[in-house]
Amino acid sequence: MPIAHIMASGMTGIRAAGDLVARMEFSKNMRVGEAKDCVAKKLGVGVADLTDEYVMRELREELDIGVITSVAGAAKGIAAKMNIEKLLDIKINSCEMFRKQIV
Repeated sequence: MPIAHIMASGMTGIRAAGDLVARMEFSKNMRVGEAKDCVAKKLGVGVADLTDEYVMRELREELDIGVITSVAGAAKGIAAKMNIEKLLDIKINSCEMFRKQIV
């Protein structure tokens, strides 16, 4: 876990796209450059935009994948993670566990 946290924090975490890049690195076994390219394509932005907090704030709100501060009516927690799952086409363990519990 410490390595995942360091990687996500290094690209400003949820303030930009660090959490998304880290998820791609670890779930799809990608190198950081490859993960950045993949996330940028899925988001429809340039790789440089992934670290721009202003651009990513607007995009994260638009895609409903969670932001650092609470926004009324926006997805938070597990709901935001489920939206990230769909967007990146990956499996997130906590989402899988949640689905098992609600059935």
